[in-house]
Amino acid sequence: MKAGRASVTAELVCMGRAVADAAPPFPGFADPTALRLLSERARERVARATGPKEPLGLRERIDRGYLTRQSQLVALRTRAIDETVRAAAARQVVILGAGLDGRAWRMPELSAAVVFEVDHPDSQREKRARTRELRLAAREVRFLAVDFERDSLDAVLAQAGHEPLVPTTWIWEGVVMYLERAAIESTLRVVERRSALGSHLSLTYAAPTWLLKVVGAVVRYLGEPFRTAFTPAQARALLARHGFTVTADAGLAALGSRISAELGRASKVASHLRVLTAERH
Repeated sequence: MKAGRASVTAELVCMGRAVADAAPPFPGFADPTALRLLSERARERVARATGPKEPLGLRERIDRGYLTRQSQLVALRTRAIDETVRAAAARQVVILGAGLDGRAWRMPELSAAVVFEVDHPDSQREKRARTRELRLAAREVRFLAVDFERDSLDAVLAQAGHEPLVPTTWIWEGVVMYLERAAIESTLRVVERRSALGSHLSLTYAAPTWLLKVVGAVVRYLGEPFRTAFTPAQARALLARHGFTVTADAGLAALGSRISAELGRASKVASHLRVLTAERH
């Protein structure tokens, strides 16, 4: 992301959830916080994408198509991670690179949990302003401003009251592929040190497919290039070195196919993206 401004990709992901909330791509998906977490300009794009189909110019039709597809992909990964959060029922949830995540305001399952939102100060500044009028679903939310490539995540978590002897659910959604390998390793060392037995980690990562090169060119243009990719075997080995056993690892196309053939086909455009869940044994 560019210094001094919030993450562009975080806003695109949130726009996808807002479109999905207006026109759910599968039964049961909802994120009423997404639209309210967006900037005014982003809300206008969502309104055009979910409003009447006519009349729209060529640019608006292309944008509608893009956001519709984005909503399907984002909803798939969000749902998969939500299932882990619900099943774990941890009293601590740490969201690494929280972006415009709305879980602390939309998931009643977090009513007994403290949610630690960790993100770059530039992204967090705008989110904190937009959440002031939202009703909190979690017991408490604590905002932690961290630059993953410069600051001490361990120290910041300790100062914020994170308890390493209590099981934690860690969420690392849409972040890993934008970090250098060294930053990923250093973050996992902190996660390992602060994870009691029974802790869970859910993350998304990019696999080195031909499609990754195509998508990578787009996000590079946005100023947020992909920096790291893993094969499933590499991801499993990496987490094992840090005390976690992978319990699920699936590509978006596979996740979509479990719901419907249509979603399976639609999610093939993101065959490089995978959702992984691991547990500290």
